[in-house]
Amino acid sequence: MPKATVRTSGAEVQLAADYFHGYAVVGLLAAIGVLFVVVAFTAGRLLRPVVPTPEKLLTYECGVDPVGEGWAHTQVRYYVYAFLYVIFAVDSIFLFPWATVFAAPGFGGATLVEMFVFLGFLAVGLLYAWKKGVLEWT
Repeated sequence: MPKATVRTSGAEVQLAADYFHGYAVVGLLAAIGVLFVVVAFTAGRLLRPVVPTPEKLLTYECGVDPVGEGWAHTQVRYYVYAFLYVIFAVDSIFLFPWATVFAAPGFGGATLVEMFVFLGFLAVGLLYAWKKGVLEWT
């Protein structure tokens, strides 16, 4: 029975070698990066002084010694500001794709109307928050 042979040209073998060479470079750099981190952490663990004292074992929060309970009341307005920030961050994220579509031919009028509707909804929400007094600090 004749043996099956595979005939490949030199160009196909060279293409495959180039393809895997790219992955080999990425793998080598990843291994060097992991090795660098492991060596740095190991050197830090071996070279640092380990002298635990009661002061070092205390909970540290912004340079203030812990006093009392760990529970603290936080005013709601901080969450409202965070929520308003998220709303306007989403608005800015929406503006970039809108600007690229607006520049494309044939989309100018429709995308302009869509953006004004979107900004109108945001303005109504901001006006509502302002009228409710949410944006006042005191």
